[in-house]
Amino acid sequence: MKVAAIQMVSGISLDANLSEALRLLTQATHAGAELVVLPEYFCFMGHSDADKLLLAETPGLGMVQDFLSDAARDLKIWLVGGTLPMATEDPTHAANASVVYTPRGTVASRYDKIHLFRYDNGRERYDESAVLRAGDTPTVFDCPAHDGTLWRVGQSVCYDLRFGELYRQLGADVLLVPSAFTYTTGQAHWEVLLRARAIENQAFVIASAQGGQHENGRRTWGHSMVIDPWGQVMALQAEGPGVVMADLDMARLQQVREQLPALQHRRL
Repeated sequence: MKVAAIQMVSGISLDANLSEALRLLTQATHAGAELVVLPEYFCFMGHSDADKLLLAETPGLGMVQDFLSDAARDLKIWLVGGTLPMATEDPTHAANASVVYTPRGTVASRYDKIHLFRYDNGRERYDESAVLRAGDTPTVFDCPAHDGTLWRVGQSVCYDLRFGELYRQLGADVLLVPSAFTYTTGQAHWEVLLRARAIENQAFVIASAQGGQHENGRRTWGHSMVIDPWGQVMALQAEGPGVVMADLDMARLQQVREQLPALQHRRL
């Protein structure tokens, strides 16, 4: 199955972000991608965290969800919509939702980010819990490739990457990590954590990231990549908008799991 991780440098204009996302999705589709993953907050990077609440959509209704549904249907791809703010019953908090669309434009899956990022090094301060409500449900979906292979795909978002127990529960062939890692934490930990999740779960990893200097002053690490079950980086883009393509091979997955059956050796 040919897959694509989309890297963006999203700004404060929803329309401009959607236009850029469509350009990159079209590029990926023309290159043969069947499953395409947008980054976290692909649709909006506001001046403050509270700005997300202004764009929070009702499930099934809204410009961003319509865009994703239309793009998946028109381009005939499986589309993972990075994340978007989804309204909850509490108007002061939204869910950071990653919604998956089938090539027919219908919703196949929704995952709400479970682990909320908090960081303070004296210069940079983030606390997602101030405006986001954490999810509580590990989520997988089945994605059929054009060749008939059925892939079990596990969802996660950004800060989830630091919690290996989540990925163990998924039991997936492919792990998704749409993200907006900060430059500081990404430089230190992004690649090593992604490769660890691939190795310990013997699974492919598709990590689509924000990567560059944003209008709001924030700088994200980027380095979108696809990693194989042995922990090898198959494709990577360091910075700036672009499309990272790779071919996932079920025979390679099975080879790794048969040669080193670590998943069968678990005792805890």
